[in-house]
Amino acid sequence: MNKLNGRHVLITGASSGIGRALAFSLAKQGAIPILVARTESKLMELKTEIENRYAVHPIVYAVDITDYPKWQQTIERIIDEAGKIDILINNAGIGYFDMFEQANWQTIENMVNLNLNAMFLTTSRLLPTLLTQQQAHIINIGSQAGKMATPKSAVYSATKAGVISYSNALRMELQGRVFVTSVNIGPVKTAFFETADPEGTYQKSVERYMLEPMNVANKVTKVIFTNKREINLPYWMHVGSKIYQSFPRTMEKLLGPAFKKK
Repeated sequence: MNKLNGRHVLITGASSGIGRALAFSLAKQGAIPILVARTESKLMELKTEIENRYAVHPIVYAVDITDYPKWQQTIERIIDEAGKIDILINNAGIGYFDMFEQANWQTIENMVNLNLNAMFLTTSRLLPTLLTQQQAHIINIGSQAGKMATPKSAVYSATKAGVISYSNALRMELQGRVFVTSVNIGPVKTAFFETADPEGTYQKSVERYMLEPMNVANKVTKVIFTNKREINLPYWMHVGSKIYQSFPRTMEKLLGPAFKKK
């Protein structure tokens, strides 16, 4: 029997990119996606596509998850209307590539609020219902930037390092009760770069290495309800981050020009 059939999966940032791909991948396995994003029209379009393709009926909630009072009220609605949550995927995130000395405070705050604080709040409010399930899983979308920081991504890298550290601690706290996995990815072909890199400089330099959202989503779907600590993609970047952690000075010297391609 399909382990995901009939399971309720809440996905933040579901209207595009990896969140959208996850919705399709999970629905294909019979899961019921609970789609959360700011733009209702995009969510409704996604809902219709999934219904037509898989005869699964997603549940849609249009809300800004950094509007904390409103998001908390919506979470209460979700729990009440869905009845249960089996899987939480903290996918929503944003990045801005800029030298820290030139960074706008609002963009810094936006990254911290969405990438970290919204994840903390969402998990905190949904954890009680996750703990009532026979099987439950929390999946946090991190980044290879959280393991290997580069110029123009100081705050973004810091938030994603926070995602990884948080996931590691939470995994130990919830061992035997809720699975916790961090997904640490390199550049992906999504609209993320429209905000992070509006001039397209970095995107052009890494275009041939970019991951396909559906490939990432399928790998995530496969590890649900397994004791998978991390998914690291692409593999060569994962290896690079391992070497960097052992020899940071050498790696920064050798890869300095590549690091500055942003």
